[in-house]
Amino acid sequence: MCSLGTSVYAEDTDTPMPDSFKEKTKGISEEKLEILDSPLPTMLLGTMERFYKSMEGKSAEEIEAYLDGMIEVAEAGKFNPETDMASIPLNTEAKGFNGWKAKRPKSLNPEREPGPIHLSRYMSSRSGGVKTFANAPLAIYPEDLIAGNVDIAIVGAPLDMGSYYRGQKFGPQAMRNEYGAGGIDMSTMVNPSKVLSIVDYGDIAIDNMSTELSVQHVRERVREIAETGTMPFIVGGDHSLEYPDIAALADVHGKGSFGVVHFDSHYDAGKNQAHWLTHGQPVYRAVKEGHVKPENFIQIGLRGPWPGPEGFEWMRNNGMRYHTMAEVEKKGWKQVMDTALKEARENVDKLYISFDVDVIDPAFIPGTGTPVPGGLTMREAIPIVRGLCAQNDIIGFEIVELDPLLDPTYRSALNSNFILHACLTGVAMRKEGIEDPYYLSDLTTEHRQPEAGEKARKEGLREKVDPNYAKPKN
Repeated sequence: MCSLGTSVYAEDTDTPMPDSFKEKTKGISEEKLEILDSPLPTMLLGTMERFYKSMEGKSAEEIEAYLDGMIEVAEAGKFNPETDMASIPLNTEAKGFNGWKAKRPKSLNPEREPGPIHLSRYMSSRSGGVKTFANAPLAIYPEDLIAGNVDIAIVGAPLDMGSYYRGQKFGPQAMRNEYGAGGIDMSTMVNPSKVLSIVDYGDIAIDNMSTELSVQHVRERVREIAETGTMPFIVGGDHSLEYPDIAALADVHGKGSFGVVHFDSHYDAGKNQAHWLTHGQPVYRAVKEGHVKPENFIQIGLRGPWPGPEGFEWMRNNGMRYHTMAEVEKKGWKQVMDTALKEARENVDKLYISFDVDVIDPAFIPGTGTPVPGGLTMREAIPIVRGLCAQNDIIGFEIVELDPLLDPTYRSALNSNFILHACLTGVAMRKEGIEDPYYLSDLTTEHRQPEAGEKARKEGLREKVDPNYAKPKN
């Protein structure tokens, strides 16, 4: 009779109905009592035990009136064909209906050879010019990716209508403006900027009035990158992007052909909401449409109030793996990540990584719309992402939910760039033949003294003292 869809509150169906409540409700129809199977009682009072407790002092008439009130709420939440729109009407006669995503014809641009374009007027990558992801050159068309034999195209997707908060659309801009995504990784002494051909592929056009129209176009652009053999790295934007990103890669690599590792404090598998896609539903939609098999989906970092028991039961029932922060408390990061790394390689050869920055503790990334305390530190996250990207055949990566408007410091964008850099480093390690997820350079982990210094002295490699070093020379 009543359907409210999913809720952040658990449906407590295990609590038995007290005999006293049964006695009082003998005269109430079964149809009315069905409301007790909906999420409403627990939404109102937390648990069914509390609900029944609150009914103890009420008469049969008062209980029936309470049930009537809940039914009224349930009915008010339903779609009403007489007053509600089943779809949002659009003016298809508008001359600029698709103007927001109309591509600039190449004939309007100066002729040039296809390939990446460097936008800095200086040789130093940090000395002015146009800001790009990882200080990389720019590519505009698929032909640029092919001509440049590009390994990774980092593309912005400034979408934030799928979230209850606004500001994630400024994520790509903020990450371009901060350093951290390019250059050498000291821990491994691998420099992805030199090992890989990386480009900034600009931003994907977004219709700021429609999530559904926007994600269709995101899917087209991500697919465009992947079809050239280049790996797409998507910078969001909110987490509703995970759906079109996964769907685009399924278009190219085949449905169910790859796994997904989803770093997030939330499981994002909500369903039965008024909108088919929000930042809390991409996992369910991607699984439901068959783009990724649930048994090839791994959740890492879950904590906080969502999901409740019904969400975990859904994951269990569908073969999905998950690793919560509670499990980390119980077993430690090393054991949890050893398990997750093994699971990531069990059923598939290819892997996509979705990284929601709220998996990081808000002490390190406060600039996100739904922060949850008790998350990963940066010292934990960087080696985890780097190792995952080194050990596996990565076909794409996304980092989402950075909202720089919520962080007046540079910290959130900076740390987001270092997460991006960790995956770039891992991909570069793999290209260099380093697939050990725990690899660290001997040069940075062992000073080798006094042996190294003594050897250098004998070979004449030690720095010579010069008291006049900084004095002007005539």
